[in-house]
Formats: sequence, C-alpha cells, structure tokens
Amino acid sequence: MNEQQVMLIVLALIDVVMISNLLMMVIVGGYETFVSRLRLEKHPDQPEWLSHVNASVLKVKLAMAIIGISSIHLLKTFIEAGMVGAYPLCSTVEAGVRCATATQEGIILQTVIHTVFILSAIGIAWTDRIMNGTKPADH
Repeated sequence: MNEQQVMLIVLALIDVVMISNLLMMVIVGGYETFVSRLRLEKHPDQPEWLSHVNASVLKVKLAMAIIGISSIHLLKTFIEAGMVGAYPLCSTVEAGVRCATATQEGIILQTVIHTVFILSAIGIAWTDRIMNGTKPADH
C-alpha cells in the first residue's frame, strides 16, 4: 500500500464521519426546530449549537457541512488527478491493476460544483443576515 492509497483511505474515513455528523445535525436540529424541544438544558451531552438553533441557523450549518464534505471529495479527486492520462480509465479495480478513476472533465466539473456550493452558502448566510439583521458573533 503506497502513501497515496493511505491518504485516500484516511480521507474516506473523514468523509464518513462528516456525513454522519451532518445526519445527526439535521435529525436533532430538525426535530428541535420543527417538532418539539428536547429539554437538554444543563445536560453534559447537549451540543453547543442546539441552544440557539432555528431554521436559518440550521440552513447555514447544513450548507457549511455540505461544503466540508465536498471539500473532502475534491481533495480525494485532486490526489487521484496524478493518475489522469497515466493509466487507463476503468470502473472497477482489479487486483494488481492500476487505473485512473477520474477524468479531466470530471475534475473540472467537480471543482465548478464545489464553487457553486460555496457561493450558495455565502448567499444563504448573506440573505439570513439581511432578513434577521444579525451581526457577526463575537468569539
């Protein structure tokens, strides 16, 4: 197993964790916002963001999580980009056969999609700020 394969495995694990966190955030935040309060005040396991969650905050957090997941996928694609043109394109990996899984058009398209995600998140946050008249939080 070479260094590139190890990095791709680690990125796949990070991706699974980020998707799991996204699902938990949507499930818990959506339930808290639209169904009923969970009454977790002063509980040690209460997520910090749950105390001030509403539909607008949930939208922005969801957009940021999608950007994070897209970033991991884009990073995996960039790592695999070195194999574009060097090896034949194949859909399944056979034992001992090296092949490219990404095309140049696919890399460009994925980069454009990631950029659209970022611009959409900025638009959502900006619209939320205008609608609610909120100022950036002091941390």
